[in-house]
Amino acid sequence: MEVYFPATYVDQEALERYDGVSQGKYTVGLGQERMAFCGEREDINSVALTAVQSLMEKYDVPFEKVGRLEVGTETVVDKSKSVKTTLMSLFAEHDNHDIEGIDTTNACYGGTAAIFNALAWLETDECDGRYAIVVAADIAVYEAGPARPTGGCGAVAVLLGLDAPIVFEKGTRASYMADVYDFFKPHLDSEYPEVDGALSQRAYTTALDSCYEGYRRKAAARLGVDVTTDVPAYMLFHCPYCKLVQKSVGRLLYNDFKNSAPGDPRFAALENFRGLDHETSLVDRDLEKAAVKASASLFDSKTDMTLQCSREIGNTYTASLWFSLVSTIANATQSLVGQQLLCFSYGSGLAATMFSLRVVKSVAHLAAKINLHSRLAERVAVPPSEYNQILALREQTYGQCGLETTSSLQLLQPGTFYLVSVDEMGRRKYARTSGRRAQTTASELATTTARL
Repeated sequence: MEVYFPATYVDQEALERYDGVSQGKYTVGLGQERMAFCGEREDINSVALTAVQSLMEKYDVPFEKVGRLEVGTETVVDKSKSVKTTLMSLFAEHDNHDIEGIDTTNACYGGTAAIFNALAWLETDECDGRYAIVVAADIAVYEAGPARPTGGCGAVAVLLGLDAPIVFEKGTRASYMADVYDFFKPHLDSEYPEVDGALSQRAYTTALDSCYEGYRRKAAARLGVDVTTDVPAYMLFHCPYCKLVQKSVGRLLYNDFKNSAPGDPRFAALENFRGLDHETSLVDRDLEKAAVKASASLFDSKTDMTLQCSREIGNTYTASLWFSLVSTIANATQSLVGQQLLCFSYGSGLAATMFSLRVVKSVAHLAAKINLHSRLAERVAVPPSEYNQILALREQTYGQCGLETTSSLQLLQPGTFYLVSVDEMGRRKYARTSGRRAQTTASELATTTARL
């Protein structure tokens, strides 16, 4: 695995002060600390190019050994030409054009769907011993207002093949699909979505309930295990914002409670809610608070540390769940072998799946190459006023043809691909920063940002 996120972020506490909202609205209410963002120099193609090229270089993967390449994203810059085709420029240099796969889109679920497609391909004769690569990547931006603090930007590139240290447990996936307008992007001239926040939370929770029930049933049949929240070592979630995940852990405990016998002392704090019907349980705030409190130790031990990337980077849409896996690898490196990871992927609209991973070998080499903690610490904080200016420029140039980007390259990490221009027909040209950044200090970087 390899990750990419921009070198710049905005601090959520500073954003609270700048927006004039109550202290803790973003940091406590949403559970967020920092939010990664990018300017007009970066788009979904450049983000994916950076992640894939870095993956190939760090793990010394022969370009000719890749037979499938898929991209999960909901960030669109062209209604016909896929991001995957842009990535083929990396493989053309090595004369490898025999690579299957294409983009997969359904809100935040696209990366998971792409991985399932790649897993299926690996078990066919078309694989022929080659690798599959899946890139889950998005740029999450919102118009000025209450949703803006739930943005973010990032990519996770995953190399899939035989004899891997992390394996997918077969026969236990459980999905929930429905037609829901909770989050959608009908305006093709804008990056901004339409969001029904209350509906989105209900849809997420409904899907979680259904997937957990289905996963438990299949795991009992396939693995011979009566699954409860006690079973997996860690529980990973798609994370639009961390507070929703904390509530989701409580919701899984509530599901365990519903499957228990009346009077079970493990669930004494929830006993008063045993008679609730499903629809009422979705909106009952007293139940939500009681479940979060009752599951506090469960959250602390099995989920909290999986949210490091989400807290530090923000919502990365298709990459969000996979950043949770990256956080787990980075924070529990030495204790993961033999452990099961329960995963819940959700995409608005909606599509959701619960599945499990098993760590069968050491992942220390992954943690070392990803180098998450150092890379997060090396980023530069940008004042909220400049952050809003950068997003305003991004909004102004979105979808524009005949564009030459002008922002300073000093804001980009070494080895980052960036957008050079968009010609009059909409054809995009990219370049890559050098492998080493000049010795630019954090204060110099911040000054460069302020001049934008």
